Amino acid sequence: MSPRGRPRGFDRDAALRAAVHVFWERGYEGASIAELCAAMGINRPSLYAAFGDKEALFAEAVARYEGEENATARALREQPTARAAVEAMLRDNADAYCDPATPRGCLVVTSAVGCAPERAAVRARLAASQRAVSEALSRRLRRAVETGELPAGVDVAALAGYYDALLQGLSLQARAGASRRRLQRIVDHAMHAWDAVAGP
Repeated sequence: MSPRGRPRGFDRDAALRAAVHVFWERGYEGASIAELCAAMGINRPSLYAAFGDKEALFAEAVARYEGEENATARALREQPTARAAVEAMLRDNADAYCDPATPRGCLVVTSAVGCAPERAAVRARLAASQRAVSEALSRRLRRAVETGELPAGVDVAALAGYYDALLQGLSLQARAGASRRRLQRIVDHAMHAWDAVAGP
């Protein structure tokens, strides 16, 4: 027998995937409980029973979003050089940000931009997600210094910060309607900055 308030045939995983899509499209602040319930195919009591409140649902949705194989993790893990990793990270994300099968941009970046100051827990969760990307990028760049791909005196923190900011900027540009071609041209110029630091 189904728990009270939960519709027959409730699929928690499918409902969570639907919530990810709503938060990705609308951001945390823009996603209403009514929209979430409609997309998830459940009523309000079922949402609270299965996921807790909106903040708890959002935290779980972000974890689900991050748990999917993503362009950044793949690029930093698989590419043979730091330059190739950074370029693949930017280009693959630019493509993903413009994918017509999903909302434009990045769920985390979109939600962070519009998050109200009083949403301390939500803001902390988003900041942790963004920090994890920056730290992974910094680790890859430090390894490039150790192997001699980057000069010993390079400011790794600043270089990682530059490409991290650029990655977030690509998301915002895509969100505003920029074309894939425009984003890829931005990446072309961003890689000139790498060559200015490290040489081709």
